[in-house]
Amino acid sequence: MLHRHTPRHLGMLHLLMRQALLSVSGWSALLWLFLASGCGGGPSGPTADVTITVTASGVTPTDVRVAAGGRVTFLNNDARPHAMSSDPIQLHTDCPAINDVGFLNPGQSRATGALNVKRTCGFHDHTNESDPIFKGRILVE
Repeated sequence: MLHRHTPRHLGMLHLLMRQALLSVSGWSALLWLFLASGCGGGPSGPTADVTITVTASGVTPTDVRVAAGGRVTFLNNDARPHAMSSDPIQLHTDCPAINDVGFLNPGQSRATGALNVKRTCGFHDHTNESDPIFKGRILVE
């Protein structure tokens, strides 16, 4: 037996389908906003403590933001040692608190001194001074 729909039934069916689609798209939009808010699409605000990892591929991340008074920990996940120092190369005077990290054997980590002055601090691996993959910046905010 074939069921026939009247124009009124078709109108209600259309309205219900439209509401269902809006409901699904509304939930989809909310889900997308929720997921996007934690994706790191843009720079995040400064935090008290940050970790930079050193590997054979370089430093990650290369740019970090830390709140004034915070510290940055360098973790050596490479098979060889690294020596993290403040810029400029050879002088190491830009942000002396970075020099507290110094020489790191494989598997070792160490934090900078407190970064109290709001500024941008460059750093590099003193054992790889000319290699850009071992350079980065700390934005003290």
